[in-house]
Amino acid sequence: MWNDALDLHQLAGLLGRDVRELSKLANRGHLPGRKVGGEWRFASAEILRWIETSLPQLSDRELRGLDSACPEAGYTPFLLALLPLECIDLDLPARTRHSVLRELVDLGAKSHRIWDPAAILEAVEVREDAHTTARPEGYAIPHPRRRLPNTLGESVIAFGRTSTGITFGAECGALTDLFFLVCCHEDGMHLRVLARLARILRHPGLLDELREAQTRQDAWDLLVAAEAAILG
Repeated sequence: MWNDALDLHQLAGLLGRDVRELSKLANRGHLPGRKVGGEWRFASAEILRWIETSLPQLSDRELRGLDSACPEAGYTPFLLALLPLECIDLDLPARTRHSVLRELVDLGAKSHRIWDPAAILEAVEVREDAHTTARPEGYAIPHPRRRLPNTLGESVIAFGRTSTGITFGAECGALTDLFFLVCCHEDGMHLRVLARLARILRHPGLLDELREAQTRQDAWDLLVAAEAAILG
């Protein structure tokens, strides 16, 4: 679990970034923090929000650094463990943002890892209201902003696909048809899963292949293969 307050060296270690690089970002006002006694201090909640909103703009190198910097998850492929087959639905009937989120939470609950679906749904909706996770490429990664005590037994990912794209808040009015719900019980794991998914979904051709997948097993195999490919 992350500390509530981090110094520059702790933050660099957690993010897999160079101390000097982060110091420049903070001095230029691009990194949320404040100086205490002449030293930078960063609130973990603010850093989490900053990373979440910055993920789409991060380079592959920066995503790799974030992916490998969170030790709670270990350093092996984890889609196998986090995405149960029963948490994949290639024919979500949802046609609105609210119904997509509700159906994704219900889908994740099939794993029996979500203890309080109503609380998870509320947290995910609050997160989407604050800043959409939808991308112009047609996918979204809804998730609670922070871990929620007593709502989750283990981390889980659910993947759903709608037959047609829906309005989910992406830039330029782009429609969204691929949805990945991420629920994690540790902040470090939360960030690592988001970074890993961002890397996986950049894998050439994967989004089109997911749209063509015929069965949940096909979709699962595609995602696991893409993860293996980016890990080399």
